[in-house]
Amino acid sequence: MIARIVILLPLLAAVLGLAVRRNDIAARVVAIGSSAMLLVAGLVGMLAADPGVEVIPTVGSLSLPRIDLPLVLLSTQTLATVAAIVTLVACAVQVYAAWYLETDDRYPVFAATVSLFSAAMLLLVHSGDLALTVIGWEVMGWCSYLLIGHWSRTQSARRAAMKALLVTRVADIGFVLGIIGLAVGAQSTGLQSVLGAWTDQQVCIDARLADGASLAAATQACAAPSPAIRSLLIGLIVIGVMGKSALIPFQDWLPDAMAGPTPASALIHAATMVAAGTVVLAVLLPVLAEAEPARWLLGLSAAATMVFAALMAFAQSDLKRLLAWSTVSQVAVMLGALASVPATVGPGAGLFHLVSHAIFKALLFLVIGWLAVTAGGTAVEELRGSARASLLGQIALGVGLASLAGVPVLVGGVSKEQVLDADYAGAVAPGGPGLVVLIATLLSVVLTAAYATRALIIATTHVPGRAAHRPALTWSVAGVLTVLTVGALTGGLLSRSAAFALPSASWVWLIISALLLSVGVAIAWRAGTRGDPAQVLARRFIPYADAGLGVDRLYVSLVARPVLLAGRVARFLDTEVIDGYVRATAVTARFTGMAAARAHRGERPSTSVVLVVLGALALALWGVLSWS
Repeated sequence: MIARIVILLPLLAAVLGLAVRRNDIAARVVAIGSSAMLLVAGLVGMLAADPGVEVIPTVGSLSLPRIDLPLVLLSTQTLATVAAIVTLVACAVQVYAAWYLETDDRYPVFAATVSLFSAAMLLLVHSGDLALTVIGWEVMGWCSYLLIGHWSRTQSARRAAMKALLVTRVADIGFVLGIIGLAVGAQSTGLQSVLGAWTDQQVCIDARLADGASLAAATQACAAPSPAIRSLLIGLIVIGVMGKSALIPFQDWLPDAMAGPTPASALIHAATMVAAGTVVLAVLLPVLAEAEPARWLLGLSAAATMVFAALMAFAQSDLKRLLAWSTVSQVAVMLGALASVPATVGPGAGLFHLVSHAIFKALLFLVIGWLAVTAGGTAVEELRGSARASLLGQIALGVGLASLAGVPVLVGGVSKEQVLDADYAGAVAPGGPGLVVLIATLLSVVLTAAYATRALIIATTHVPGRAAHRPALTWSVAGVLTVLTVGALTGGLLSRSAAFALPSASWVWLIISALLLSVGVAIAWRAGTRGDPAQVLARRFIPYADAGLGVDRLYVSLVARPVLLAGRVARFLDTEVIDGYVRATAVTARFTGMAAARAHRGERPSTSVVLVVLGALALALWGVLSWS
């Protein structure tokens, strides 16, 4: 019941918000009021979740030829906890946006889009049917386009929105094809039936019998799956996830998405869109674990992405883009855990890092956006020393960055230790990319600590001759930052709940993580004594990092220009060749008509008229002679 409420409530808020979009006050009441109720519903759902799996019907099942669509929702303690964190971030973003976009004439549309975005993510989290999963997935892609391009009066926002849409839509081709293949193979879009059909045959038969099928029909539907086809289909889904999560080679769209408003960035990076793929692969883990090529595809991409993105984050000259590259790296960390972990261990570590990342990344985006309002921008030079004027700013930024770096006890530190433990379980298990992912994750710990330390140095360093201006502070912004700060401090306690089925904390990984963290902090801190650590350690790399290493130009060279060239060739063939034949036919008919008309001109009767008259006379004469 709660699952239905948390999906329908933001959906209704989106509809109502659009209905009152001409009244800013009414739009704010709808957005903030509905998000507060959504948060309450999410927390109630988390606390009241049953230990088992609860199947929740929606509009009723559909039976089509050779395939069933049960259209049900699922609720477990894990899914309810993930949903609760989504509602927390959505509520924080709505409250913050009411202040941040106070003078924006399109705020009501923005708030309604945030509500729809939240509904789509919550539908995906609680989906027990692959058809519903696709709906949530596609609606999120559309909403991200609208939010990134909210300031559509600027060319940069329009371009960033279109780039995000095109890149993710290309990857979504694989996602949709993979979902269709799994559903066709199971003869059902129901998640339980799909898992049974593509993994354990007996589980599949039991699931079909529970749906009312006969034993013969269930046995036929649950024929042994082809390993090659299973790997192909899961590989296609992995490609879709790589696109949404900005993994290599789809990584370049997410940093450019910073052209959107900061609340939109917080929502997309923390609790929706880029995290959606982690939820999908977590529920499909039993199938993914048996598809070795797909695991390697995901694992290698995640391993490369988490290291590459961390290096890019360190060298950014804009702190908002630093956070964007940080998201790319951290999402790769959670997806790497899913690629390497054995099915017997489960997806708990990856999902817990998703929850952890949602809390501290929302905090970081919102505090940076708050400081930037006074500083005048998010560039390093503009934000230098900006946090010194506010105690809340210093605490919120410090806690957020410490959690991002993986300081023990904080939510980010606890979740990172669990990820390392899961990666190690995959590394010692036969097969799979566990060892590669583990090494990359350990390296990313050092790099993450380094760029988090750099961000803290920049925002808190005293700048001689520059007056510290206290950022405008309202009770709503202060409340949002305080709640998220407390969440980052205490969120690690969720690891002790039954929601994620995590093992006991490993002192080995705690010590290793702390040592690597210290190395990263020491490198950045020592360089920070001589100025900006990035300027000291990687001055020449900064322009290339800001340009994304030219990947954008690579897109243009390898994709955009060939497509435009093909379009010009097609246009030439259409207008000059195909239309040429049509025009030639018209010209031929015209000249033929002109020649015939000229032949019929003159004072004398034309030959045809004479022939007609002679023919009529001949017929008349023949009739007279015949009559006589």
